[in-house]
Parts: sequence; structure tokens; C-alpha cells
Amino acid sequence: MRQQTSTILLLFFFVILCWAQPSRPDKGRPSCDQCDLHLLCNCSHEGFTVVPTVTERALAFDLSFNNINVVNDDDLTGHTQLKVLSLQGNRLAVIRPSAFDHLFNLEELDLSDNELNVLNHKWFSQLAALQKLNLLANPYSCVGSPPVFQGLVNLRRLAFGGPHLKMLKRGDLSGVTELEELIVHANNLTGYESGALASIWPLGRVSLSLYEPFLTNTTLASAVLADVSYPETPLILEDLRLDGNQSVQPLREAAKRRVRYLTFRNVWISDEAIVDILVVLDGVPVTSISVEGVTLMGRGKWEKASWTDHKGIDEFLVKNIEVLPLFQFVSFLQLSFLLKYPRKVSVINAKVFVMPCATSGLLVNLQYLDLSDNLLTDLTLAETLCDGAGKLKDLRVLNISGNALKSLSTMSQLVKKLYKLTHLDISRTGYSSMPQHCSWPSTLRFLNISGAKLTKITPCLPATLEVLDLSNNNLKDFTLALPSLQELQLSGNKFLRLPSGSLFPNLQTMTIQSNTLGFFGHSDLQEYKRLQNLQAGQNKFVCSCEFVPFLQQTLKGGGDVHLTDREENYVCDSPFDLQGQPVVEVFLSVVVCHQVLFVSVCCVVTLLVGVLVWILLLRLHAFWYLKMTWAWLKAKQSSRRRRQRQQLLAEDNSEGLLSFDAFVSYSDRDATWVENFLVPELEEPGETDGDSRSSRPLNLCLHKRDFLPGHWIVDNIMSAMERSRRTVFILSENFVQSDWCRYELDFSHFWMFDGNVGRDAAILILLEPLSKDDVPKRFCKLRKLMNSTTYLEWPQEEERRGEFWRCLRQALRGEDDD
Repeated sequence: MRQQTSTILLLFFFVILCWAQPSRPDKGRPSCDQCDLHLLCNCSHEGFTVVPTVTERALAFDLSFNNINVVNDDDLTGHTQLKVLSLQGNRLAVIRPSAFDHLFNLEELDLSDNELNVLNHKWFSQLAALQKLNLLANPYSCVGSPPVFQGLVNLRRLAFGGPHLKMLKRGDLSGVTELEELIVHANNLTGYESGALASIWPLGRVSLSLYEPFLTNTTLASAVLADVSYPETPLILEDLRLDGNQSVQPLREAAKRRVRYLTFRNVWISDEAIVDILVVLDGVPVTSISVEGVTLMGRGKWEKASWTDHKGIDEFLVKNIEVLPLFQFVSFLQLSFLLKYPRKVSVINAKVFVMPCATSGLLVNLQYLDLSDNLLTDLTLAETLCDGAGKLKDLRVLNISGNALKSLSTMSQLVKKLYKLTHLDISRTGYSSMPQHCSWPSTLRFLNISGAKLTKITPCLPATLEVLDLSNNNLKDFTLALPSLQELQLSGNKFLRLPSGSLFPNLQTMTIQSNTLGFFGHSDLQEYKRLQNLQAGQNKFVCSCEFVPFLQQTLKGGGDVHLTDREENYVCDSPFDLQGQPVVEVFLSVVVCHQVLFVSVCCVVTLLVGVLVWILLLRLHAFWYLKMTWAWLKAKQSSRRRRQRQQLLAEDNSEGLLSFDAFVSYSDRDATWVENFLVPELEEPGETDGDSRSSRPLNLCLHKRDFLPGHWIVDNIMSAMERSRRTVFILSENFVQSDWCRYELDFSHFWMFDGNVGRDAAILILLEPLSKDDVPKRFCKLRKLMNSTTYLEWPQEEERRGEFWRCLRQALRGEDDD
């Protein structure tokens, strides 16, 4: 029974643990750590085969161009804050019905270029916040049923279709009520129910790819255009081949609905089709015609369309034209009647080498002219601009970039009478020099001469400029004052430093990237009184101690000028050890940045330490020990030589070495006592007491009397001590305080306690009461001697002095008496 109870309890706890253990849907899935500070996670081109894990706080999740083939129900669980999700360019074939159910705040979803055969309405059932959906380039043949987009009430941009789309039925786009942009790729569409796209209103812009319908089923193409053509809705027709009258018929539906904005993109077109299009649009209030990426399959014979009326055209754009029968092509002049009324004309990369002058009634209303990337020269441009006669009186913007122009002086002469010209773009030309003086219209405010070969700036530039672009030239300095300039672009030149700010009192924005700037500082920026934005990255920065902290502070917003390019654009070029390192990551030590201060502090610290060590050595008497050791070693050497000489003379008679009974060490202030008491008492014969030896006079060594003049004091002391049996110290306050006596006592201290000298060789006489504490602490053996040896005290009472002299004589004779 007890065993069964235990088993039941174990099972119970096991169930509890299993229930409490959280599920691990992420187990086995890779992670992606490519999220920036704005929670935008870029995991594209990483080779993922499954959806990786990222932070649940991510706002954008880019999984494009991986190898993901399935999105499971729990792959995106928890990403309730996600706003952008891109799965473009994967091998996605399966999306589980509830895979996107937790993406309540998703605003943009890209599922293009995958392998989705069927669209499932359940994918989008919880995406009420979705605004942009891209389903292009998937192999589904129809949109699906029930309506896929039923719940997308906030959808504003929809792109669907692909090479496999065959059928569009009424109700397929049910729920989509208004769009800012609709893109439909239906090049192989074979079935269309009228009204399938008609329910979308208002409709901002429509892009249609209907290659096969325009070629083989114009009725179907007409039905599609009829549902999406509105006067204010720009219509873009892509991927068409227009060979003749039949292929142009669908455009009649657009013409009937008074389409005003019409664009053809990536179109192959014949001469006949061009004439038919112009005939179809005759009298239609089309205000904008754009042709981009057109291949002309004719010879340029369009005279049959010259009678058509296109007075309503306000903007005409032709871009990227390719002529197949190039050598048989006549010219575009037969379409020049289209240039009578537009105010904005752009003929870009169309191999145009000349345009007719405005005197022929063309371009009379022109305000904007773009002839970039063509074959114009200085000579043919003169024809286009009527030799500078100012016929284009309303022209405000002129773009002639990317042409083979050589003379800047000629350019200024051609435009000087265009009194309304404000913008001039002559970039990517062959200008290699700038004349000293030029004539420009006083209205010119924007000038672009980037991508030329200029090496020097001259007063040719107009003083009225507000925006000047001189990027990608060979300029090294800028010394011309432009008081009205507000924006200056100098990237891609060879500037070594910032131009002087005093030249541009109203400059607000400057770009000077990709030059050879070594540094700039606060003082440089202070010269620019109104500068707000600066881009100076990708230069050859010298990461000095002044530049690094300044730039780090400026990048963080600490200043009046904002560096608007990215931090990673500011990289050190020198010194070598910092080369390639971002400036924001550089740390320069105090040793590097403040060498003078560092050396000064080190010197001060060294001096203080030296003073402290000096004081410590003085307190420990280290210098005394060193001095005495050196003196002792030197004296020992002298003493050794002296003894050898004396031994040779004495022939091993040790008594022959001794000349004095005692060496007396005393202070000059105590000389009176020595001369009046000690010397007379010991050196003169005294009264006998029955012992003749006790009354024998003694021979004393005194420094005043017996030291040899001219000899080193240490040698004299050493010699006196060697030639004396005893050493008598006359101790007193004068003795201790005297520098000379202390020095003598210091050296005697070494001699007395040498291994060859006995302890009783020293006799201490105290003239006055003196404790061992009055003796310097460094004389440790002498202080110890005072504790262990009886010393004589000079009695003040005369009756006791006889006993004092008797004891002194006995001490001086010592072993000699024996």
C-alpha cells in the first residue's frame, strides 16, 4: 500500500512538472542578431532554411532572399509589435493558416517571388492594420475563393499577379475599397470578368502588365482598362509590344474615360503604333505623357500624326530610347509638334544631339527642360538655345548634365539672357577649367557642376547662388566669397581642410565627404555663423587628442552643427595603430593626449617621492651609514698599507706600533677642561703611592696637537686610533651637538667595533650628567656600551677627584699593568 502511494505521488509530481514546463517552440531554430538600435532586423541573404528567432520587440523583420520554404504557426508567435515583414525571394511554398495571427500591428507584408500556388484568406484574417501587401511573382493562377482580402480594411497598396495568373473574377478583390496604388502583373491573363477591378475607388495609381492581352486579346485588355481608368488616376502600362492599330485599341477605353496621366514603360513600339496612339489620344485632355524604356522598331516616319491636337499636354518625358534600325532611322523632328505646348520637357538618354530652336514655334511655354545624358556639344547646344538669344523666356530649370560640353564660358553666354532661369545642372560634363569672368542671369540660384574636371575656383561663379554642387572634381581649396550661399556640396574632391566659414555667412548645409580632410575642430565650425548640417565622413582623419573628443561629442549632438551622415563614416586613417577604427570607438589615454602635463605631473610626483625618500633616508641615517662605510673602507685600505710599513720597521714588534696611551676625542668647547685638568694630570709626573708605574706620565693624542696638517681628517683619526692603546671620549652636551665631534665619533664608532679591537678600548668620561638618549640613535653599539660598561663621571666635589684620576689611570694602563 505504501509503495502504491509513493508511485502515485511520483506520477502526480511528474504531471505537475510537465504542465508547468513552458513550451519551447524556438528549440532547434537558428537566431538572427542583425537588429539595430531602432529594432530593425535585417536577416536577408543569410541562407536560413527556417524562420530564425529575433527579439520579440522587433519592429521590422527582413527575411528576404533566404531559403525558407515553410512558415509554421509558432514561428512568429510573440511578435505583436512587428510592423514590417519581408519574405521576398525565398522558396516559400507553405504558410500555415494561423502563421500571421499574432501580427496584429503588421502594416507591411512582402511575399513576392516565392512558390505560393494558392492564396489562403486565413493568412490575412487577423491583419486588420495591414496597409501594404505584395504578392507578385508567385505561381498562383487565380486570386482564390473566398475573397482573400476581405478583412484588409486599411489596405492602401496592393500588388499581385505573376506569369501564372490566368483568371480574375468579379469579387476577387472584395473588401478592397480604396487604394493609393494598385499593381497587377497579368501578362498571360486569359480570363477577366468585367468589373473585377471596378470596385476599387478612389484609386491613386494603377500599374498594369498586360503583354499577351494587348497582343492577342484586346477585348480582355479593354475590359481591364475600362475598370481602372479615371481622369485623375495615373495609368502606367508596362511590358507591352505595340505593333499596329489592333494592339492600340485597348487605349480607346482609357481615352473615353479622359485619362490625363499616361505612362508607357518597357515598351516595344512601331511607327504605325505611335501614329495610332496619337490619333486615339487626339483631343483627349492628356496632361502628361511619359515613355520610359522604349524600343523603336520603325524609321521615324510619323508625319501622319502631325494633324492631331495635343494642346493639353503639359509634361512630356522620353527616357532610355533604343532604336533598332539605327542607320535607317530618320529623326524625332516629325514629333516636334508635341513640343509646342508642354511646360516641362524631358528627353533623357535618347541619343539626341540637337533640338530645334524655339524660333520655330516650339518650346514657347517651356519652364523645365531636361536634356541629360545625350550627345549634345557646345555647338549643337548653341542651336538648341538659339545662340543665347533668350528665346526660352519662361525657362526656369535647365538640365544638360551628362553631355560632351567643354567650355563653361560658352555655357554662361548661352544662358545669360534667360532672365527667369533659377536652376542649372551642367554636371558630368567635360569642363576642366573655369574662366575668370562669366555672365550669368541674375536669377540663378542653383548651380550643379559636379562630376567635371575642375581644379580651381574663380570669380566666374555667380554671387547670387544659394545652392552650389561642386562634388567629384579635383578641387583643393575654395577662396571665393558667396554671401548668399545656403548649401554647398564638395564631396569627392581633394580638400585638406574646411573652407573658411567667413566666405559663406549664410551657409546652412555643407557636404564634404570623400576628400582628404585630416581634421576639423570647434574653431573651424565657429566661422560658419549659420551652419546647421554637415556631412564630412569618409575622409583621411588624423585621430589626434583634439579631434577625437570633439568629433565624439559632435556625433552625439553636442554642438550647434549636426553631423547628418552615419557614425561609421568617420574612421581613423592615422596614426597607424588606430587605422580603420571608427572615431566613436577610439579611446586616447592621458599619456598620449597630455604629454606635457603627464611629464610635469610625473616630475612633480618623482620630486615629491624623492623628497619623501630623502627625508626617510635621513631619518634612518642611511646617508651616514653610506658615508661612514665609504670612509671606513677607504681608511681601512690606508691603514693596511700603513701597518705593513710599520711592521717592516718594527720587525714583528707589536709594541713598536703604539705611540700613545690614549686618543682623546672631545669638543673644542670642552678644550679648557682637557687642557687644564686632563693633560696636566695624566702627562705630568704625579705623587707616588709606592708603585712607580702608577705615577708614570701617560702620552695622550690630541687632535690640536698631534694631527698632521694637510692630511685627510679620516687618515689622521685612523692613524691616531691605531697608534693608541685606548680611546677616551669626553662626553658632554657640547660633544653631542658639535658637528665635528659627531663626525669624529661616527668614524670612531666603526673603528672601536671592528673585529680586531677589544670592547675595553673605549673609555667614557661624562663631564656632566648625560643619558644614553642624548647619544644619536644611529650609534647603537655605543648606546649599548653605555648600558653595559661602567663609565667615569667627573665629580664636581674636589675631594672626590683624586679617586677619579686614580680610576682613569688604572683604566688607561689596563693589560699593560698586568
